[in-house]
Amino acid sequence: MPLVAGLRVVLAALFMLALRRPRRGEADARAWRYAIALGVVMAAMNSLFYLSISRIPLGVAVTIEFWGPLAVAMLGSRHVRDIVWVVLAAAGIYLLAGARLTADDAIGVLAAVGAGACWAGFILLGGRLARAWPNGRGLTVSLGAASLVVLPLALAGGAIASILAEPSVLVAGLALAALSSAIPYTLELLAMRRVPSSTYGVLMSLEPAVAAVVGFVFVGQVLAGLDLVAIAMVAVASAGASLTARRLVVAPGELEAA
Repeated sequence: MPLVAGLRVVLAALFMLALRRPRRGEADARAWRYAIALGVVMAAMNSLFYLSISRIPLGVAVTIEFWGPLAVAMLGSRHVRDIVWVVLAAAGIYLLAGARLTADDAIGVLAAVGAGACWAGFILLGGRLARAWPNGRGLTVSLGAASLVVLPLALAGGAIASILAEPSVLVAGLALAALSSAIPYTLELLAMRRVPSSTYGVLMSLEPAVAAVVGFVFVGQVLAGLDLVAIAMVAVASAGASLTARRLVVAPGELEAA
């Protein structure tokens, strides 16, 4: 899994560097600090997520990880009704990661929880980066910083040997980097700029369910009925929290070319 996570981030950085290369003097020192900090968070988020899905089903991992975005959605809430969403999400996560854990499951759950914390950090730092570096090229810097963090892990995991032994790994890694990192991160920024934050939050709440379907169709991971109920509970809690939380201000022109 360090190989997969490392290859994904490094190739995503190269992909973005070819498309949106940062320009000299276009951002101040604060913007660079945000970009580098976001890169470190992204590196940790990717590494922990791949560790989690190597030990627990994809749908379960994404659902547990979703506590991070949910916590962000709840920030600044002043309504008692929002406690309902927290309780509902906590109940769903408990059902998925409750008293049914083996040793491998426990490591996977802890990794998913850590990835969720990084996801929350990604949202908070990403907002600051968008305001400090509004032309969107800061994402290239972030992916570059993330690649420097995960590259030693990828090398330790045998990245060079794997690529030399099977060059098609590089092609598959490039496709994975584009489809699971560079393009999604760019589209997320575009979505946050084009639609209200509540709408964006509702759409994000579909991720646990989508992950469960993908895990079933492509990996053959069959979830029990209780697991499906728990995933639905977290999705409903996220949608409810997003609809009732205060609207966040999106930095204008965050994807405009400079």
